[in-house]
Amino acid sequence: MSVKLGVIGGGVMGSAIVSRLLTQGTYQSTEILISEPTLRQQESLQQQYGVRVTGDNNLAATAQVLLLAIKPQIFDRVVADLQPSNPAQLVISILAGVSIAQLERAFPDRAVIRAMPNTPATVGMGITAIAAGNSVQTQHLDIATQIFQAVGEVVTVPESLMDAVTGLSGSGPAYVAIAIEALADGGVAAGLPRPIADRLALQTVLGTAGLLKDSNIHPAQLKDRVTSPGGTTIAGIAKLEQSGFRSALIQAVIAAAQRSQELGK
Repeated sequence: MSVKLGVIGGGVMGSAIVSRLLTQGTYQSTEILISEPTLRQQESLQQQYGVRVTGDNNLAATAQVLLLAIKPQIFDRVVADLQPSNPAQLVISILAGVSIAQLERAFPDRAVIRAMPNTPATVGMGITAIAAGNSVQTQHLDIATQIFQAVGEVVTVPESLMDAVTGLSGSGPAYVAIAIEALADGGVAAGLPRPIADRLALQTVLGTAGLLKDSNIHPAQLKDRVTSPGGTTIAGIAKLEQSGFRSALIQAVIAAAQRSQELGK
């Protein structure tokens, strides 16, 4: 049977995408081939997902759609050994810092799409930004969108904004994790037992995100609804503003976006 989806790299993100695609029925296990150099991981992928697994990248490179899910540091070495044989192939890369120009040089005459998913994709709650190369047609964007909708939401952006995407949604889960940890630490400092503080912090962030999404209101509106005159919340917000909380998050996104730009050079 021909390979519909070839995946080079069976690590966390590559396997998460495959898992969600199989769960949602976007692809059947017989239609997917994963290339993974580590023998133990090969066995794990085959047992867990029932897909075909190989150590030969060129077998995956024959697929109708080729998904690159390797570390960006080894991109040049991996593509140097590839011998793509399908001129109608769509190539999708989730490699941070690897530009569309680099992809098009490595895969001449192919349609290439650069994508930036984030780690919540591993539980189907991610968001992926995709940017189209010069040869991409509507049907290629539809395929990429279908693939990444399996792991969350999808937005389309020009490539010039991919570094900003990396700084916000790519690195953002780390910022949110720090905020949750700090909230829990604050609860412990105020006298709560650690397990309860951790649970309260996590569910507060999860619930707030869900409320904002479902109600489609601006975060400032929700903040105002919770903030009573002279009450507890405004006292806490005043401390956040005094400590530069808002500015710190803004600067974190900018710094990460600048670093992404540097890595791509």
